Amino acid sequence: MKQNIAQLALVVDDYDEAIRFYTEKLNFTLIEDTVLSETKRWVVIAPAGSTGCRLLLAKAANELQKSRVGNQTGGRVFLFLHTDDFWRDYKQLVENEVVFVRDPSKEVYGTVAVFEDLYGNLWDLIGPE
Repeated sequence: MKQNIAQLALVVDDYDEAIRFYTEKLNFTLIEDTVLSETKRWVVIAPAGSTGCRLLLAKAANELQKSRVGNQTGGRVFLFLHTDDFWRDYKQLVENEVVFVRDPSKEVYGTVAVFEDLYGNLWDLIGPE
């Protein structure tokens, strides 16, 4: 048996503002944007060059879901963006005005810095030393 996690749902306030942030600020690729109904779309994004897990941008549909936008993990780092060149990508994100909440530090597993997305979800940017 072979299995893998293909996508993770990320609850967002607005499809278009989320697409703009992820494609323009983080340089992600828009894989799919299909209208399913007047209020629902199937929006899939992925880091540039990635062949792994993708993000499904899911617009909050009710008050409970809206309360989770930006805090899907209770304030913990939610997603981990691995890169082959930490400093290249860190500098690009800073130039794109992405907000870093923890400065780069060297750890046993590589160099890491924590940034937040447009809703406040925390991400690790991780690269080799």
